[in-house]
Amino acid sequence: MPAVAYGRRLAPDLIGMGASGEPAIGYSFAEHARYLDAWFDALGLEDVVLVGHDWGGALAFDWAARHPGRVRGIAFTESVVKPMSWEELPEGGRETFRAIKTEGVGETMILDGEDHLRQGLPATMATPLAEQDVAAYLRPYPTRESRVPLLRWARSLPLGGQPADVVARMEEFGRWAAASPEVPKLLIGFRPGPGTMWTPETIAWCAATMASLETAEHDAVAGHHTPEDQPAAIAAAVSEWVVKHGG
Repeated sequence: MPAVAYGRRLAPDLIGMGASGEPAIGYSFAEHARYLDAWFDALGLEDVVLVGHDWGGALAFDWAARHPGRVRGIAFTESVVKPMSWEELPEGGRETFRAIKTEGVGETMILDGEDHLRQGLPATMATPLAEQDVAAYLRPYPTRESRVPLLRWARSLPLGGQPADVVARMEEFGRWAAASPEVPKLLIGFRPGPGTMWTPETIAWCAATMASLETAEHDAVAGHHTPEDQPAAIAAAVSEWVVKHGG
């Protein structure tokens, strides 16, 4: 974040994650969005440039679609931006997500230990993760209960029309993204690395569907966790894009 030299830079931890609280809620997409709405409102944020990765990108588009007068632009990388068929999900992830979405199996995989994080994080990055960084990722999730948001997020991935509520919200913000030429959008892409979710077809869909979309494609390799693999490239792309659109 310090490398993005413009404006006030804020990075909220989603509810139940990072240093945020752990209320007894279901951790659905809608509940995450509700808490994020409250955060924006509590800080009185207007004229916002949103930058999102993974589910952060989905939440950014969702918030923008519901608060069009408060958003100045959206930049996103390796984000969940549309409902997918199982065939659209890269083959390497299909078996894993079928297991996670299976009652009882997903609980064992994610809730009953830290192996999912400890093994899954390095498996989705092109750059080796230092042990202290692994520890930082693990720290918020020491117990079975604390790992519930991780399971809910994984099960929320919109595949084959389910979960229907997530599909509906994505279709809604997709309509907004297609009809909002006044809001600049920036897609930040890299050469595919470990665990990459975006395919060339995903990027082509974004280019064909989203109004006022620019792309910053890089020759460097990144896994799914692009901010870990290519933080400087992302910061530079966002900074240049912000300056281009008025600073």
